[in-house]
Amino acid sequence: MKKYGEKLLEEMIGPNAKFHDGQWEAIENALNNKRTLVIQKTGWGKSIVYFLASKLIKEKRGGVTILVSPLLSLMRNQIESAEKIGIRALTINSENEDEWESIEDSIIKGTCEIILISPERLANKDFIDRVIPMIKDGINMIVVDEAHCISDWGHDFRPNYSRIVDVIRVLPPSVPIIATTATANKRVEKDIKAQLGDNLLTIRGPLMRESLKIQVIKLPKQSERMAWLIENLNKIDGSGIIYCSTTRDCNKISEFLKSNGINALPYHSNLSKDNHENKKLREEREKLLINNEVKILVSTVALGMGFDKGDLSFVMHFQMPGNIIRYYQEIGRAGRKLDNAYAILLVGNEDRDISEYFIENAFPKREQLETVLNLIENSEMGLSVYDLKKYVNMTQSGIKKCISLLDLNKIIAKYGTKYIRTLNPYNYDNFKVEEVLKTRYRELQLMDQYVDTKTCYMKFLANELDDDTDDKCGRCSNCTGKEFFSCKVRIEDVLKAESFIKNRIIKMKVNKQWPAGVIDEKAKKIPLEEQNEIGRVLADYGDSGYGIMIEEDKYKNKYFRDELVDATIELINNKWDELDKIDCVAAVPSLKRSELVKSFAKRVAEKLKVDFIDVIIKPKETEQQKTMENSNMQAKNAYNAFLVTDDIHYENVLLIDDMVDSGWTLTVCGAMLKKKGAIKVYPYALASTAKNGGDE
Repeated sequence: MKKYGEKLLEEMIGPNAKFHDGQWEAIENALNNKRTLVIQKTGWGKSIVYFLASKLIKEKRGGVTILVSPLLSLMRNQIESAEKIGIRALTINSENEDEWESIEDSIIKGTCEIILISPERLANKDFIDRVIPMIKDGINMIVVDEAHCISDWGHDFRPNYSRIVDVIRVLPPSVPIIATTATANKRVEKDIKAQLGDNLLTIRGPLMRESLKIQVIKLPKQSERMAWLIENLNKIDGSGIIYCSTTRDCNKISEFLKSNGINALPYHSNLSKDNHENKKLREEREKLLINNEVKILVSTVALGMGFDKGDLSFVMHFQMPGNIIRYYQEIGRAGRKLDNAYAILLVGNEDRDISEYFIENAFPKREQLETVLNLIENSEMGLSVYDLKKYVNMTQSGIKKCISLLDLNKIIAKYGTKYIRTLNPYNYDNFKVEEVLKTRYRELQLMDQYVDTKTCYMKFLANELDDDTDDKCGRCSNCTGKEFFSCKVRIEDVLKAESFIKNRIIKMKVNKQWPAGVIDEKAKKIPLEEQNEIGRVLADYGDSGYGIMIEEDKYKNKYFRDELVDATIELINNKWDELDKIDCVAAVPSLKRSELVKSFAKRVAEKLKVDFIDVIIKPKETEQQKTMENSNMQAKNAYNAFLVTDDIHYENVLLIDDMVDSGWTLTVCGAMLKKKGAIKVYPYALASTAKNGGDE
């Protein structure tokens, strides 16, 4: 059997390919109906194990392998790899809904070897109750990729991974299981065993990555790191990934690199939104990188676990990640089939704030869980996520996390689109949220220690993942005692980056629909005659250049300086193609800082030589818009906050506010101005606080 396995391996990898230590052992365990946890470094070949095992088991006794994978990019890579040895692998995901019926038919008939699903698919009652039991010859193996996600202590909070355990419990003990990960320390390994059974065999290998040259470079300002990139990226042959912590930065950095002749594209989950064409973008960009047709993808964590390109020559981080495990996994994308590859960590002033924000928002707070639970409990017919957005001030993502945890612990149950309360008792302590949060903050502290360590970077990473090696890599900048790249940047390149940030065009989206609960119980389209035009934003809040000025002026100086007025006039005259001639200027009022925006808007009007119209009032104090968490609450809060006092006798109004995120304040004020006679309203804000950047 092993010889046949080696033949398949050669077909998949190439002539003279040999199994790594532990690969055939894991395959043989599966053929003998055993359960195995494979903990091996990135690039070791974990996917080879479950592909070959799946093919051999299918040939031996039929059936279909269920492979649970966390990311679409991972699924696409795996399907392409599987085809090389004649494995038919299918996936059900949010991007191929038109194919679900035919895919389900193939699964039921057993005409495929593997079905790849996300952990969220396990929450689909119809799939579990109808499709799975009808598979010809049944499930022949379960593969759990990125198995650390099963654990409460794994770095990636995916509560639906826990549903795998429910599926496994109802399977015959003869069904083999392969669980794989590159990032399980001993505590996570113990927790996985508790979930999958004490008879779980572990194959653990060394985690040192011999090809990586690691360096840490501290550059506090974003403009300094941007300058560093354009000075150094072309010194590296081949292609790579730059990781950013936010979508906004992915868009900005890729745009800056492109403007300096470096072939870069952004990659993030927003590329999959809105329409069918956008959904293709992520897959197209993955292929461009795999084929070396783009030098760099500037990515969020969306291009993470499982992305497989053996000749990636570098992975860089524009900000420090929030934990060691994720960082190890991401740099592990580089140098899998190269003798030399770079892992460069750029450290900035904003890094810790971003990491703490993500930690605090990864888990529902106790009061949020109980608010959602009480609303569901007190509803007559149950509530959907759509319903809850009307009643609870939480992001849609936050609401879904509450629902997921409550559903997972059987405190609520789903019927159709709605959730109802079950008879099971609720105990917040069972969710272990506080314990996991403490672990997250400890992981963040470890990243701080890593950045400042004077010892071997790779040894530090391996030891934290419970690889007790005493060996140093001998390749990182600490081991060699020399910098691969200079830690200094030229002032002219910093100024170039700051000029780019200042002059970057940031468009403001047009809100076209009132969310449910604002003017009606159901969502209603905003009439075209009440919609704003496409707006503009001067800067991203807190960015080098104008972003820092705006932050200082709003909270410290309490007066927006004349330089911001001049920058606004420059934007209006030279960077706003859709703009008709402005007839007047209006300002969004504030009861707390009544003159801040108004005085700025008056000075803009004077420079434009048009009238300032003081017609928008705020009759009563409402909650700060920045405290509103979802579009329903944002729109409702703004809709109840403003009035326009007089008829408007001007056609084109420039409507000014200092900050914009969701845009609902400007949407509401614009609609009111148009109802009073304005023909076109052009919204303008000094700074955007939106993390998605608002553009691509």
